[in-house]
Amino acid sequence: MGSKKHILVFPFPAQGHINPLLQFSKRLSSKGLKVTLITTTSVSNSMHIHSGGSNSIQIESIHDGFNSGELGDNIHSHLNHFITVVSQNLIELAEKHRNSSDPPIVLVYDAIMPWCLDVAQRLGIPGAAFFTQMCGVCAIYYHQSEGNLKVSSSMEFDLPSMPVMEIGDLPSLIPDCDLYPSFLSLMVNQFSNFRKADWLLFNTFDKLEEEVLNWMVAQWPIKTVGPTVPSMYLDKRLENDKDYGLNLFKPNVEACMKWLDTKEKASVVYVSFGSLATAGQEQMEELAWGLKNSNTNFLWIVRASEESKLPNNFIAETLEKGLVVSWCPQLEVLSHQAVGCFMTHCGWNSTLEALSLGVPMVAMPQWTDQTTNAKYIVDVWHTGVRIKVNDKGIITREEIKRSIKDVMEGERGNEIRKNAVKWKRFAKEAVDKDGSSDKNIEEFVSKLVAPSKDLDESTRLRQVLPPTPHHHLLTAAAATTVAAASTNATVTVTAATPPTSPPIRLKFLVD
Repeated sequence: MGSKKHILVFPFPAQGHINPLLQFSKRLSSKGLKVTLITTTSVSNSMHIHSGGSNSIQIESIHDGFNSGELGDNIHSHLNHFITVVSQNLIELAEKHRNSSDPPIVLVYDAIMPWCLDVAQRLGIPGAAFFTQMCGVCAIYYHQSEGNLKVSSSMEFDLPSMPVMEIGDLPSLIPDCDLYPSFLSLMVNQFSNFRKADWLLFNTFDKLEEEVLNWMVAQWPIKTVGPTVPSMYLDKRLENDKDYGLNLFKPNVEACMKWLDTKEKASVVYVSFGSLATAGQEQMEELAWGLKNSNTNFLWIVRASEESKLPNNFIAETLEKGLVVSWCPQLEVLSHQAVGCFMTHCGWNSTLEALSLGVPMVAMPQWTDQTTNAKYIVDVWHTGVRIKVNDKGIITREEIKRSIKDVMEGERGNEIRKNAVKWKRFAKEAVDKDGSSDKNIEEFVSKLVAPSKDLDESTRLRQVLPPTPHHHLLTAAAATTVAAASTNATVTVTAATPPTSPPIRLKFLVD
């Protein structure tokens, strides 16, 4: 029996990037490929990663030059150092596998690390850029990279195949470009060399973003492969795939699930704003009393670092209706019949989970892509409402109560729930046998297993010609040339170790 084909998969080292690429790796493994997930040492030191029972996924670590996942004060310097160290260590890892019985045949890399394509070209293998954000957000960053997006607070933005947007609907890094210039450059530079990649893979599905996808597919070789949610919550074709296999915090599983079991169907508001956001004291109090005044059951995730901001006696006063815990198993919670609404920061992974599990949303976006995700939740998919901030940038308790009532009750709530059920069905269909994403993954695998003449020729050319130079925000001290890998291969997932949180205090909501 011949050896399996081997693929290198390399996520940016952050939980929100590792999760979708690890799930994609599980899909590849289920198609008969061998996958190696490579994390950086700072990730492996701060998070536990497992492959969900797949014997065809290996997990390895490479050194990233840091002792922990935290960014320093100088983000630009940190990322530049990261590229220099990791690019060389990635090549050394690839060399090791090149000399094994299962040399790599492709590098799947996170699109926000475009320099990885240089590594693939030096290895003489194809490169597949994996975009972890929604197509709509990526399209906006593309227009920004081309200089087609002139931002003014009074403007509306009518971009090709997208809904008309106001400035508050754009990814917040664009209007707030002076606050986080390195992060904006990281996003925009995804498109510095994307036309040279052999594949462009997106964590979305065809029906979800049909219009903008049609516009992009007409120009570039795009394939949708999402939603990258564990299989047991969708098509159930991957045995034991019940979670992502990566946890930053320890969830309080028993307390959450036992409490939910005591509640009526669709009666609970689940409240979580991810692992990064922090709220000011005033905002925390408004949120707390808004939840209490809604007179609705609520499960609220308040990280240990935020607990001191809760109002005095709040937990005691809400024992009958509420449960406050430091972390929870989000997929299990969202899939529980008692949950009727998800108050969310609108991170893309959380948004996909809610769509895939048919849960209506109260959108409270904070920064980066979350503002655009919220726009689509409300105005395109019609699966939720968006909370408004006042003139002081605070979300009042009255606004929180109103938004919960809009989703949980009345005619608008009924329509939102109907739409949520529809998108749940479409998400399952996409990854199920012969669904749009399943077909795209099958096509990706078949071309790797039996490469076309055109792909062979392009690979041979890369072995002779050096890659065309291109400019990134961060210049890699690029890797040395490595001999081309043979066509016998295996799937290797390569993940770098991300900073677990930025060294900045995020506003609770970016207006």
